[in-house]
Amino acid sequence: MSLILASTSPRRRELLALLGIPFDVKSPSFEERLVPGRIAIEQVQSFAQGKAQSVAKQEPEAIVLGSDTVIELDHDVLGKPADLAEARAMLRRLAGRDHHVRTAVALVCSARAIDIVALSTAVVRMKPFDERVHERYLATGESLGKAGAYSIQGEGGDLVDSIDGDFPTVVGLPLRLVAQLLMQAGVRVPVDLGELYATKPYANWARFPG
Repeated sequence: MSLILASTSPRRRELLALLGIPFDVKSPSFEERLVPGRIAIEQVQSFAQGKAQSVAKQEPEAIVLGSDTVIELDHDVLGKPADLAEARAMLRRLAGRDHHVRTAVALVCSARAIDIVALSTAVVRMKPFDERVHERYLATGESLGKAGAYSIQGEGGDLVDSIDGDFPTVVGLPLRLVAQLLMQAGVRVPVDLGELYATKPYANWARFPG
């Protein structure tokens, strides 16, 4: 029974590899388009499911894992900034406040009629606004291509004060939830999750308790 990660994200590949399960990677054909007025949970679940389903159509015998992450602030959905100006505005808006990181995980197998989606949410508190720090971060270019315009596992970790919830959820693949879904589908997870979460073997993970 083969496992395929429907993703172009190197971060999700790196996180899934921590579970010790062999897997392949395929780029999903699904196109993410934020729907104005649609709540964050529905939006992110539809994205994760769309990604997994698009690959499952090509690989009907495989178990396909799809995931997506959005930022929710004041009931608004923040996706990836189109440019540095939008990234600057996003970071300014997030500064000194709590926001919700919603990461959905979908598991699809056409041959076995598996099509499920689940959600993990973490609350992230950002440090107060500091123009010098923000401009230095924007100059790295790391903001582009990241939901909410920051990368917690990169230099963006310096903008984060604390996390209430699962660190891998904020990066983009909640490993506890992924392991649970895979085991439900009959996939053996050889890694001890308790030990994995104790050692925190991923960039910046050890900086945040929990």
